[in-house]
Amino acid sequence: MSLELFSNIPGAPPAIGPYSPAVIADGRCLFISGQIPFDPAAGQIVRGTIAEQTEIVLTNLERIVRTAGASLAKVVQCRVYLATLTKENFGEMNAVYARFFGDHKPARTTLGAQLLGFDVEIEAIVALD
Repeated sequence: MSLELFSNIPGAPPAIGPYSPAVIADGRCLFISGQIPFDPAAGQIVRGTIAEQTEIVLTNLERIVRTAGASLAKVVQCRVYLATLTKENFGEMNAVYARFFGDHKPARTTLGAQLLGFDVEIEAIVALD
């Protein structure tokens, strides 16, 4: 299996640990590490509503997908982590998520999880074929 590591993606947050923000396996699948509400231009995590944080997370995710030569329509699965999994937080995140993906509905799991200073994290798998 061949792996292409994406370590420096223009306009996207850099890795803050010993991992790659994204990896392409055999030129066919793009695995995107969990994206957080980090504004690369400001160099900091954005604290705000769930909707505001989700907007930044999905913008970062979309930048990585586009850098790999694909679009959000090629996303096959997402995993969403919410620091506080409530009906209200889920609804705010879901509204932004629906706007980004439109009629395309990748498989998705949403989990409540302890996060490090932010409220939303999203990872994705993208088909490149």
